[in-house]
Parts: sequence; C-alpha cells; structure tokens
Amino acid sequence: MADEPPYRSQVLDPLGLVAGMCDALGMSDSIDQATRHNPAMRDLTAGEAVKALVLHGLGFINHARSLVPRFFQHKPTSRLMAPRVTPAQRNDDALGRALDTLYASGVTARSSLIAVTAAQRLGLCPRYAHLDSPRVHGDGRSNSEDEPAEHVVPLPQGSRRAPRPDRNHVMLELIVEHQAGMPVLMKPLSGNSSAGQECGQVVREHGAPLQTTYGAPSLGAERALSSADHLQTLANTPMQWITRVPATLSAAQATLAHADPQARRPLTEGYRSHNLLSTSGGVEQRWILISSEPRQPQAQRPVDQQRLQQSHQAVKACKTLCRNACACEADARQALATLEPGLPATYLPASTVCPTPRDGTRGRPGQGALPAQGLYHLAGALASSLAARQTRVDQHRCFILATHALDATPLPPQAL
Repeated sequence: MADEPPYRSQVLDPLGLVAGMCDALGMSDSIDQATRHNPAMRDLTAGEAVKALVLHGLGFINHARSLVPRFFQHKPTSRLMAPRVTPAQRNDDALGRALDTLYASGVTARSSLIAVTAAQRLGLCPRYAHLDSPRVHGDGRSNSEDEPAEHVVPLPQGSRRAPRPDRNHVMLELIVEHQAGMPVLMKPLSGNSSAGQECGQVVREHGAPLQTTYGAPSLGAERALSSADHLQTLANTPMQWITRVPATLSAAQATLAHADPQARRPLTEGYRSHNLLSTSGGVEQRWILISSEPRQPQAQRPVDQQRLQQSHQAVKACKTLCRNACACEADARQALATLEPGLPATYLPASTVCPTPRDGTRGRPGQGALPAQGLYHLAGALASSLAARQTRVDQHRCFILATHALDATPLPPQAL
C-alpha cells in the first residue's frame, strides 16, 4: 500500500481574507458569548455557523444551504474555521439549528452587538451617528395580503411615487457611524411603515446601547426626528441630536421670512450661517440658519415656477378688472386698491382711470346732444419685481439645522 503524499492542495480563493476579517472583528466570539451553545444539539456553535454561512455567501457560490458541506469539501477548513470542525459538520441541520438559536435570541440585538464589537476593535469611536430610513425593493411574492404573523416583515408593493412601484418594498431603520459608514443598527420593517413613528421608536429602544458604547454621541437624523413627540423623548436623554427643521413648520417659515441676510456670518466656502434659539415642540434648542450658494440653481426653479403661475393669474385678474366699468372714479380707485394686495409676484407701476361717456339710448346721438352718463375704466400694465424674486430665492436656498446642544463650544456650526 503506497504511502499518502505529505502534501495536498486545497483551494483558498479569497476566503482567507474574509475569515481573517471575521476573526479580527470578533464576529464569532460576539455571537458565541451572547448565545448558549448546546453540544447535544450540534457540534457547531452559532458563531461558527454564521462564519460558515458568510464564507459560503462570499465565495461567489449561489448554492442552497444543504450544499454548504460540498462547498467546504476542498477548502482548508482547519485554517478558515477551527481544527475540530470538519466539512461534514457544516450540514443543513446544524446550520438550521444555529439560525433558530439566533432568531430566538434576537437578530437585531445580535447584529448591533457585532457592530459594537467591531467598532471597538477597529478603534472607531465616533462623535456622530446617522439615522435614516431608506426603502429598498426586491423580488419575490408579496405577503401583504396574508395574515400578519409575529416577527414576519410584510413585503407590500411600492407606492406610485416609489422608483419601482411594481416591486415589493421593505424599509430599513439604519444607524451608521460617520467615520467608516459601518452600520451599528439595521432593523427591517414593512415598506408601508411610517418613517416618523419608527424613527422615534428606534431612538427609544436603541438609544441607550448607543450611549453606553460610544459615550452619548450626537445623533444626526432625518426631518422626522423634529416632531414634537420625538423631541420630548430626546429631551429626557443625554444624547445630543442634530436634525433638519422641516420648512413646513410655521416657526421655520417665520424664521426664513424675517431672517436678515446681513446677520449671516461666513461659515465655509459658499455657506453663511446665523445662530438663534427656538422653543419649537416645547423643547429649547439651537437653530442654525444656513444659506447655501450651491443651492442657488435648485432654489430658482420652484420660485420661478410659482411666480410664473402667479403672474398668469395676475394678468387674468387685471384684464377682468380693466374690462369692467365703474360708475365713478372713486369706485375704480377702490377696485384697484382691492386688486393690488392680491398680486404677490407682480405690481402696477402706473395706472390711470379713463372716463368713457355713454348715451342712455340706442342709435346715433343727435347733434349737440350731451352724453347721459359717464363710465370709468382702468388702464395699466403689470411688472415683475426682481427684488422680490431675489428675496424668495434667498429664502429657498436657506435651510435650518436644529440641535439640543445649546452650547456652541463643543459643537460649533462648522461641525454641524
């Protein structure tokens, strides 16, 4: 019987880099510490099972879970995983039981734990975290018409305003750290979920672990965070938040309308800012009004469209007024005074009252006959105010950032 060769070749491909990164980030160790391993059910721990699935998924193979052992048949598993684990132990039953263990312990919590451990090992201690609610679409059958089941994410079809309304949509509550863009929380939700409601729930449920790990960083979030309910929730936490104030708020509209351009100080190239205090939502906060020169072309389009529509309406109203006759000059002046306040985009630079004599009977009047009455018509031309247009453009190119940090020393406007 011939001796076995002392060497044998195995295909490593890029899996060595993936396995090394998993070990460096502590992915398997974090899962094993958070889950309880039962050797009687499986030899594979939950962390080793997840690592095997990651290696299989990133091995450029699109196989079912039952074919995972065949994928590792010619791989150096002692290097990639552990010397005690054989390819046959990565079977469908062991992987399925490991996934059941992860599901019972909470997938979202385990994902956040892995992200926190990885951030600590990479030395990422961000001062800011970003919260957003993107919607993504995918293939598959829609289950929105089925009976709602516990811990099952509905996949409804997208709305008419969605990029792909024919696809099923899902919403992700995503929190990422700002240095490397690594997600520290990713929670799937129904595509029909309200971003405003879910935003506040995520802050309440996952704000405490975020503060414990990163030392209460500033949370940058979408405009839904600026609602009164969310502000009251955040006011009772040490977490500082940064959000954009919706321009639909009456307080924001008043700030944009009465802001003095001369009071804005240079911030960075192309930006100017002005600090002010606000109590919107019943919470004292610092607002930073920012004027952006790069937003100039974007701000001109809606202003010009609105002024064009208003100009058409003003021309129509002015023609109607000029066609109607008034009994006296005072009535004509009164009608003109009533029209002018309703011209937001135009004004009358010059107008005259033209008297028109009129006989009371039909036919040609006799020679030397005096007119029976006199009517008065208005005559004038509309003009557009370029100064008013520029004022509206200046308002539209501004936006407001709000923060709970009233002291500008640790969080200056440049950092915001």
